[in-house]
Parts: sequence; structure tokens; C-alpha cells
Amino acid sequence: MPSTRFLGSLSTPRVDITIDTGNLFFNQALEGFLKIGSVAATRSIAEDSFKAINGGKLSKHCLERSLKKMCKEGAYWGNVAGVYVGMEYGVGRIRGTWDWKNAMIGGALTGALVSAATNNNKDQIVSDALTGGAVATASVLLNYLT
Repeated sequence: MPSTRFLGSLSTPRVDITIDTGNLFFNQALEGFLKIGSVAATRSIAEDSFKAINGGKLSKHCLERSLKKMCKEGAYWGNVAGVYVGMEYGVGRIRGTWDWKNAMIGGALTGALVSAATNNNKDQIVSDALTGGAVATASVLLNYLT
């Protein structure tokens, strides 16, 4: 059975995480989950902190609600990212090439899957699949510019 390792490094403004589960597919999906999940949780806590400071109210109930929201947002967006990274990797393995088309197909599949999981109608699922594919493709193409 392969051993699991966790390595991390921090250099401004980038955080690199290396996870070795013994399977490249699981490594990438877990890395996507952790990175995007932590970003979503951080955004949630920053948003709630801003609301608490502007409202002038800080109570135990407010902190509990913020913590629950932080965990919920982090888990949701982490799962979406993990599914997307896994889909993109799987499409790349099936196609045998690594290009922007993998992102487009992976984004479309992820958009459709997430939309279907939230019990949307067929038109909304198609719309979310197109949006997921477009956003993922734009992201990859923007990375080519830098």
C-alpha cells in the first residue's frame, strides 16, 4: 500500500502543496480541493468579518454562523474544484493530449454535474455546462497570455 505524504511551502504570493496518495488522479483532485476550498473559506471569513465590523456587532452567535458558513463554502467550492481537476485530468488521459480542450470538456462536465446535483431543470443544466466550459477555457487561454 502506498504511503501518503504531505509537503508544503509558502512564498509570496503563491502557496504550493504537494500531496502523494500514490495515484496522480487523486493527487490532483485533492490538491484542487484543498487550494480552492481554502480560498473559498478565506473569502467567506473575510466577508463575514467585514459585515461584523461594519455592523458593529460581534457575538457568539455571529461567530458560530461565520464558522459554519466558512466550512460550508470551503467544502462546496473545494468539491467543485476537485471534480473539475479530476475531470480535466481524466479527459487528458482519455484523449492522450494536454491542451485547452481538456479544460473545456472538463469544465462543461463539471458544470453539468454540479447543476444536476442541485436538481436543476434540463435547460439550466445545459446552461451551466456551457458556462463551466467557457470559464475553464478562458482560464486556460488567459494562462497562455502570461
